[in-house]
Amino acid sequence: MSVLISRVAEHWEFVSPLLRKPKTEDDYDHLVQALDELLEMTGDDESHPLMSLVDILGDWIAEWDRNHHPMREASGAEVLAYLMREHRLSQSDLPGVGTQSVVSEILSGKRQLNLRQIRWLAERFGVSVETFI
Repeated sequence: MSVLISRVAEHWEFVSPLLRKPKTEDDYDHLVQALDELLEMTGDDESHPLMSLVDILGDWIAEWDRNHHPMREASGAEVLAYLMREHRLSQSDLPGVGTQSVVSEILSGKRQLNLRQIRWLAERFGVSVETFI
C-alpha cells in the first residue's frame, strides 16, 4: 500500500462524510455549508491545497442544482428590470431604449425589446446581447 493511500485510510472516517455526492436535500445542505467554510479558509488563493476539494464540492452542488433546483430563463424585460434596480435607474435613464413610456411598456410586457435596443442595453451594462434575448 502506498504512503498516500495509507494516510487517506487513517483519516477516512473523518473525511468520508464530506466526500459523497448528495442524495438528499440534507446532504446537499451539508455540502453547501462545507463549501462555504472551505471558501472562507481558501479565500482567493487559487493555489491553496484545498482548492481541488472546493472544485469537487462545487461541481457536485452545481449538478444537484441543475437536476433539483432548475432556474427558468429570465426574459429580456425581467433582466432589464433587475439591472435597473441594481443600478438604481429610472425608466427615463435609458434613452437608448426609448422614452419613459416605451421603457414602461417593455417592462410591463406590452412591447418586446428590438435588436437596436438590445444592442444599446448590452453596451450600456457591459453584458452580451444574449442577456436580453
